[in-house]
Amino acid sequence: MAVFFTTPISDTSAFKMIAERLSRGQGFDGYFNIYGDDDELTITWTRGTTADDFKEQVTDALRSTWQRARFWLVYQRNDRRNDLDINEIRSAAIRLSRSYLETAIVTLSLLGHADNADDLELIFVCFREESERRNFRVRYEGKFVRES
Repeated sequence: MAVFFTTPISDTSAFKMIAERLSRGQGFDGYFNIYGDDDELTITWTRGTTADDFKEQVTDALRSTWQRARFWLVYQRNDRRNDLDINEIRSAAIRLSRSYLETAIVTLSLLGHADNADDLELIFVCFREESERRNFRVRYEGKFVRES
């Protein structure tokens, strides 16, 4: 048993953190993934891609997600809390959200080249209905969830 979802951060805070890191220009590698019922999209930010190009692609993908699923929970993964690996949290979010219609799981990782002090890893769990978001929070947030 493990706790996958701790207290969420606001989407406004998440966007501020993303904008702050992307405004630095280079110095990060990035990975962005949206997993939905019918599709999956992956965007990578490698050393050959500018921060502006990556930001534009991510912004477009988030807008598209917002049009389908407007009610978001955003969780920040943090090494200092000994959180599970982001892929483990993502897998749990996918598994736990299957009972909700048209849910999207968004993963964003911005990893510093020099060290991990400025790393940013976020998981967005995006729902079509507010009632689904509330239900997810009540059922899973801050609670032990089976890893199977």
